[in-house]
Amino acid sequence: MKQALKSIYDEESDILYIAREGEEEEFVEIQPNINVELNKERQIIGVEIMRASVILKDILEPLRHKIDATIAR
Repeated sequence: MKQALKSIYDEESDILYIAREGEEEEFVEIQPNINVELNKERQIIGVEIMRASVILKDILEPLRHKIDATIAR
């Protein structure tokens, strides 16, 4: 059975966490401000996006407009 992903956004720190249960053994920075968290079997258990509002801006703005348009119908 697959574990559900949980997401947590810390507005004060502007960090988005996307994770499933597991104990982090290490993390790998895959690009500046984006880390992948691994367990002891080196399976991905989470992603941490720092400066999330800036990094995801180009994705979130069009999505927000699409949702607003759908709701307005």
